Amino acid sequence: MVGFCRRKRLPVLQCVRICAKIEAVSQLKITAASGGGMGGNMQKSEQLYEGKAKKVFKTDDPEVYIVDYKDDATAFDGLKKGTIVGKGVVNNRMSNLLFQMLEKKGIETHFVKELSERETAVKKVSIVPLEVIVRNIAAGSFSKRFGVEEGTVLKCPTLEFCLKDDDLHDPMINEYHILALGLASKEDLETITDMTFRVNAALKEFFLSIGIELVDFKLEFGRTTDGKIILADEISPDTCRLWDSKTHEKLDKDRFRRDLGGVEDAYHEVMRRIGLEK
Repeated sequence: MVGFCRRKRLPVLQCVRICAKIEAVSQLKITAASGGGMGGNMQKSEQLYEGKAKKVFKTDDPEVYIVDYKDDATAFDGLKKGTIVGKGVVNNRMSNLLFQMLEKKGIETHFVKELSERETAVKKVSIVPLEVIVRNIAAGSFSKRFGVEEGTVLKCPTLEFCLKDDDLHDPMINEYHILALGLASKEDLETITDMTFRVNAALKEFFLSIGIELVDFKLEFGRTTDGKIILADEISPDTCRLWDSKTHEKLDKDRFRRDLGGVEDAYHEVMRRIGLEK
């Protein structure tokens, strides 16, 4: 069992700020309309895709898919496999809450409606084949590549693009590669870059208010049927490095990657802090 700071152990002023933030976030909790409009009374149909962390299904609405989050866990391009009990629930509910928060800040996402603890209706998009990575603190591959001690706060956020291709181990690419390969247009990249830094600013502020440092994270974007670029995929302990802001305890998938133990505890600790669990 991993030990974590509870809110009641924090200084009074910090507790007040955290409680205020959680009360505000509670207003976001999955309030999509229960009928009519996009996502209302849909029926799941054929499975389109099964990846490492989720399944995607068609529905009777051609503009809406259903995402079903799994407990399967992988690392190092699938070389390490396992199960994190309850991970699918955490990733689904946390992503939905954060997507709704970002929508309120003017950042359009694929979120439509939470259907159950593991299933969510999302807008149909064609995923841009790029992984977009933001780093606020040196960790993981960044520390290894550049010889920077893990935990070093960077002077400004960094932005990286990787080609989304497991067989090629998601190689890092630059803007010129992206344009040359026709993966996205210059305008698409400008939109993605702007949205990414706005997401970073919003998430950093939110997580810091509940005693968590946003070390780095991965985003994916999709193109709607009318050609608009929106935020897609998920935002969860699978896709973010999250550290306790005081102890620097890891609250994310690194506990699985590095065999640190307490993986389920870490995921549920994040859920407790954002107000989705008691």
